[in-house]
Amino acid sequence: MKKVLLVIMALVICAGAYAQIETPVRWSYAAKKLNDKEAIVFLKATIQPSWHIYSLNVKDGGPIKTSFEFTPSKLYAPVGKPSEPAPVTKFEKAFNMNVSYFEKEVVFQQKISLKSAKATNVTGKLTYMTCNDKKCLPPEDVDFNIPLGK
Repeated sequence: MKKVLLVIMALVICAGAYAQIETPVRWSYAAKKLNDKEAIVFLKATIQPSWHIYSLNVKDGGPIKTSFEFTPSKLYAPVGKPSEPAPVTKFEKAFNMNVSYFEKEVVFQQKISLKSAKATNVTGKLTYMTCNDKKCLPPEDVDFNIPLGK
């Protein structure tokens, strides 16, 4: 019985070593206060070679676009829509359409209205999907907490 248990434990440990999760995108955040009433938050994706994430502006029927959802607060509110630099746009056979995406890195920006001097951070959730020329990973949700500084 002990031998069977040891064999099962060894198999579980070996299987775990091969079941590593791919994480081709790393997120980092920053903020810049413009004045007492406004700030800009920056959400930066650093993307491993051969991978890409999609633009904020992807048409229906395509991949999951990158999006940001800010936690409702009495202390701050997003102003307008987030902005992005010019993406790469190419036809992707997997979606049978032109899609816009980013490689290597991208910094998204969102203007924030500060409703109170007590606003010390901005929180929310971002959603993105990453693909390479062989596969796409499932869409991922990432919670963020961005200090506003002084």
